[in-house]
Amino acid sequence: MCSRCKGTNVEAGDSYARSSHPPAPSPISHPAPRRERGRTAQEKAVFFSPSPGIGGKGDGRGGRGVRTRGQAAPVLLFFLIAALFISCAPAPPARTLRVCADPNNLPFSNRQLEGFENEIAKVIAREMGARVEYTWWAQRRGFFRNTLRAGLCDVVMGVPSSFELAMATRPYYRSSYVFVYPKDSGITVRSFDDPALRRLRVGVQMIGDDLHNAPPAHALASRGVIDNVRGYSVYGDYREPNPPARIVEAVAAGEIDVAVVWGPLAGYFARRQAVPPLEIVPVSPQIDLPFLPFVYDISMGVRREDTALRDELDAILERRRPEIEAILDRYGVPRPERSRG
Repeated sequence: MCSRCKGTNVEAGDSYARSSHPPAPSPISHPAPRRERGRTAQEKAVFFSPSPGIGGKGDGRGGRGVRTRGQAAPVLLFFLIAALFISCAPAPPARTLRVCADPNNLPFSNRQLEGFENEIAKVIAREMGARVEYTWWAQRRGFFRNTLRAGLCDVVMGVPSSFELAMATRPYYRSSYVFVYPKDSGITVRSFDDPALRRLRVGVQMIGDDLHNAPPAHALASRGVIDNVRGYSVYGDYREPNPPARIVEAVAAGEIDVAVVWGPLAGYFARRQAVPPLEIVPVSPQIDLPFLPFVYDISMGVRREDTALRDELDAILERRRPEIEAILDRYGVPRPERSRG
C-alpha cells in the first residue's frame, strides 16, 4: 500500500477513535414505537428490512424498505477505500532514454545539461515519451568500450556518421573545421593553400599527444606549415571548466593569430569572447586529396544490434528537424550548407 493510502486509513481510524462525540446511533438499534406492538410479524419484517438497492422494491419509490444510516455507512466506506486504492495504484513505469555523455565538454554536454547535445536529447526523449538518464564519462580513450558496449547506456550523441565503433543514425547536422581569427586583424585566410599561413602563428587541435593526428595538422604539414604551428589538446585541463575552449581563448588573447577549430567549438566559444570579435570561416577545401575530409556528418550512435532503436531515432530526427536546427542555431554551430545558402 502506498503512503498516501496508508496515511488516509490511519487518519480515518484515528479521527474516529479521538472523536469527542460518539457516532450517531443507528435507527435499527432503537426500540420500535409503541404502535409496533400491533404490527404482524410480516409487517415488522418489511418495515425493518434494508432496501435491496436502487430500482428494487424497497428503493423508496413505492416500496416500503428503508436503508438506515448504520447500514449505508459500511457501503460508503467500502467505495471510499476502493477509490483510494485505485488512485494510489502505481503508474506504468516511464520509458528511459539512457545516454552516455561527457560531464565537462561544452558546447556538447555537461553535468548541468547546458550543452546542445543535452537539449537535443531532451527533444528526442519527449518525442519517445521517455525521460533522459545520463551516465557521465569523460570522452577519452576507451569511452565507447566502457559505456555503450558495456551496456551502461543505449545512445551516444554526436558521433561521425561513418563511425566504426557504433551503429549510426541518420545525420542530424553537418559541420566543418573553421578558421578563427580577429575580425579587425586584417587576416583573410579561407584556404589551407593561403601563403599567409606560413608566417602566421597557427593553432590546431590535438587529439591525444600526437600533433599530427588531427586533420588540420595533416593538411598544414603536407603544405610545409610546421614550425609556426602550436597544438592545443581537445581534452585540455579537465580540472578546469570547458577545457576545449582554450584554443579559441588563445586567439582572443593574441597568443596565436589564427586557429583551425572544429566548427561547433569555434561557433560557441567565439561568441563568448569579449574582445576582439572573432571571424569564423569554414576551411577550404572540404576534402584534402587523396582523402582527408574536414566536413563531417554527425549522428547518434547505438549498439549494432539495436536496429529497432536506430529506426525509431531516425524517424524522430526527421520529424523534429526544425526544432533541432533551431537548437544548433542558438549554439552557433556552423553548417556548410547554411554558409552556401
